Amino acid sequence: MAHHPLEKFRFCPLCGSDRFVENNNKSKRCQACGFVYYFNPSASTVAVIVNEKNELLVVRRAKEPAMGTLDLPGGFSDCYETSEEGVVREVKEETGLCVDKLMFLFSVPNIYPFGGLDVHTIDMFYLCHVNSAKNAIAADDAAEIMWIPWDEVRPETFGLTSIRDGVQQLLAKKIPNI
Repeated sequence: MAHHPLEKFRFCPLCGSDRFVENNNKSKRCQACGFVYYFNPSASTVAVIVNEKNELLVVRRAKEPAMGTLDLPGGFSDCYETSEEGVVREVKEETGLCVDKLMFLFSVPNIYPFGGLDVHTIDMFYLCHVNSAKNAIAADDAAEIMWIPWDEVRPETFGLTSIRDGVQQLLAKKIPNI
């Protein structure tokens, strides 16, 4: 039986009342003050970086969830940041690389388990161009960086469902150049 996405949220964030009840399948309403809180997905970004040898930049996850599995650079967009700014920042944080051009490819809905909660996300995949791809270093959430030839990329080695789904889509499409 599926649980309401806000099941663990017991108190109204506006007035603090414990009369914070299910309003519909994506919101809760406070019976004390009338505030309605909608549960919407968080914005997340994914970088698809391909070098001149037609190899995909892949990182190994340094943290849970799915620690030790393969991933693509990326993460949550910050407040007051566009998703484009977010993917540029995440690539810099995880690989040290500077994105100089990018192009939106597609999005994939996801549920990201974090801190005992299921965080619903919309993972936005961007084709990113970087200068000096050979200077990549693993940092932040990335334990290791690898360049994998496209014909050796295996979706099942990616630990997060949305990344696995996205990699399958990437393998089925011809990736444009930017």
